[in-house]
Amino acid sequence: MDNLTFTKIKEAIEKYNNIAIAVPANPLMDEMAAALGLYLSLSTLGKNISVASPTTPLVEVSNLVGIDKVQTTLGGGTGDLVVSFPYREGEIEKVSYTRDDNFLNIVVKAGELGLNFDEQDVKYTRGGASPELLFVIGAERVTDLGNLYDVNSLKDTVLVNIDNKSQNQGYGDILMVSTKLSSISEAVANLIVSLNYRLDLDIAQNLMLGIASATNNFQNPNTSSLAFEMAGILMRAGAVRPTQGVLNQRQAPRQDNFIKQTETQIRTEEIERKENIGQTPKSTPPDDWLEPKIYKGSTNF
Repeated sequence: MDNLTFTKIKEAIEKYNNIAIAVPANPLMDEMAAALGLYLSLSTLGKNISVASPTTPLVEVSNLVGIDKVQTTLGGGTGDLVVSFPYREGEIEKVSYTRDDNFLNIVVKAGELGLNFDEQDVKYTRGGASPELLFVIGAERVTDLGNLYDVNSLKDTVLVNIDNKSQNQGYGDILMVSTKLSSISEAVANLIVSLNYRLDLDIAQNLMLGIASATNNFQNPNTSSLAFEMAGILMRAGAVRPTQGVLNQRQAPRQDNFIKQTETQIRTEEIERKENIGQTPKSTPPDDWLEPKIYKGSTNF
């Protein structure tokens, strides 16, 4: 990536206080690791930083540091809290509130029809101001962000597009897109290092897992030189290279098929073993099988 791009990104980060990072639905390990690595690094700058995904993170990325900070809305949750529940005409008489020590209680008084919902039907939505600066990680098009992207609310937001896919549509105000990169995590690592931002153990380990996942633990022939360079820097920061390749979500079905085939083979062998119990062996023993045996010892003692 050229220095001009890094300079533009640094100037934007210094200029804006409300910054968000977004990934597409069901992000891969590389995409989520890059997003969380950037989130953890920028969080040390004293800015209002948030990270979001249109879907709840899958179990495949649950070991990443900061995964509990991923939201389903942009803006950091600094705005209004909206409480929603199903409603039918005539079932609510009035809505009021009471104060109890440090709590504010919202009271929904049932009408003649009674309330048709339970506690589990109540939904809570935290709104927030639109981010001034938005990093989009690994999305080929802005529509991949699903409900996170709203044209009207983000019309004044500066958008940074970070990706390595050839299908990327080149959207955004600042592009950090290159098909020469073997992972998005190596690009984010390079950005953090080039801008001299914080790179601690948690950040380094996230980015290492992202690179390892995208490159089949550095075994893919298209693994870039930058991936190896960043891996060395991340290891110096305390990251540990996985002993085995991190399974990519796109490889999961093949892994599942292998497991199913193995289990089927084991069950078949077990059935055959049980069926053979109690049966007379088909092979005939040698003629001298029942003759007395004389132990001659060993001359090696």
